[in-house]
Amino acid sequence: MKLGRFALCASVALAVSMFLDTNSAAQIVQIGEMNTQQIRALDLAKTVILVPGDILEEHGPYLPSFTDGYSDDAYTREVAKAIVARPGWTVVIFPQIPLGTQPMNWSGDKAAFSGSYPVRMAILRSVYMDLATALGEQGFRWIFLVHTHGAPNHHKALTQASDYFHDVYGGTMVDLFGLEPVFRCCGSKEKVLTAKQLAEDGFSIHGGAEEQSEILFLKPELVPESYKSAPSLTGANFAELVGIAKGEGWPGYFGAPRLATAAMGAVEFTRSSENLNAMALQILNGLDPRKIPRWADKLDAEMNYDEAIEKRELDWLKKSKLE
Repeated sequence: MKLGRFALCASVALAVSMFLDTNSAAQIVQIGEMNTQQIRALDLAKTVILVPGDILEEHGPYLPSFTDGYSDDAYTREVAKAIVARPGWTVVIFPQIPLGTQPMNWSGDKAAFSGSYPVRMAILRSVYMDLATALGEQGFRWIFLVHTHGAPNHHKALTQASDYFHDVYGGTMVDLFGLEPVFRCCGSKEKVLTAKQLAEDGFSIHGGAEEQSEILFLKPELVPESYKSAPSLTGANFAELVGIAKGEGWPGYFGAPRLATAAMGAVEFTRSSENLNAMALQILNGLDPRKIPRWADKLDAEMNYDEAIEKRELDWLKKSKLE
C-alpha cells in the first residue's frame, strides 16, 4: 500500500510537470519548427541542444522495438524543463534519431532478429561527429545526447563524438546516460519486489520486470496483456544471459516481465529522471563530464558483426565499381 501511494503521488506530480508547465514550454523549442532567423537569434551561451536518439532493437513479444527511444523521449522532455527553469536558458530539441548499434540479439550470436535494425559503431560515431561539426561550426556550446540503450559500443561511439566536439570546438557535448552515475541509477526494483521476485527476475538487463514496468508507465497502449503470463528467463550474470540468448527459440528478453507494474515504472522513471536532471544541471554549472567515470570504458568492444557487415558492404561496392 505504501508503494501504491508513493507511485500514485509520483505519477500525479510527473503528469502535472509534463503537461501543465506552460512557462517552460515557451523556452523549449523544436529545431525542425525554427527558421534561419530564429536559430541565429539564439543566445548560444545559454542554449542547450538536446538530441534524443537510440536503437530500434527487439525487446521480445511484450515490448515495442523502440522501447529505448520512448524512454529517451520522456527523459528528454523532463531534462528540458529542468534546464529552462534556470532564468535565461533555452532548450532546442532535435528530432529523435532512431540509430544505434550492438542490439541484445548479437549477444546470442543471432545477427538477424525481428525488431532489431542496428548500424555499425563507426556509422553511429560518424553521424554524431557530423552533427557535432554542423553545430560547432554554427557556434553552439552545449549538446546533451539522451540514449538509454546500454550496449558499450553504442556509448563508446557517442562518447568519442562528444570528445571530438570538445577538442575541436571547445564546447561541451555529453552522452548523459554514458556517465556511470546516470547509467547505474536507480535500482527501484530492489525497493519494490520481494526477495523471491528479485531472484526470479535475476540479472535482468533487457526486457525484464524493470524495463517492462517503465513502458507500462510511459506507453501502456503498446504493451499486450500477454506479458502477465510471460515465462521467466532467469540468469545470475551476463554469461548466463548469453547462454539463454544462444538457445533455440529465445524470445528476445531476460528476467520476469510478468512481475512488471506501472507503479514500479513510475517510481523508476521519476527517480532516474531526477538523477539525470541533477547531472545535467551540474554540468551546466561547470562540472567537467570528462572527469566523470564512463561505464562503457570498463568493457571490451565486440566488433565481430561490425567487421563482417563492413566487409560485405565494401565488397559489394568494389564489385559494383561504386567505391
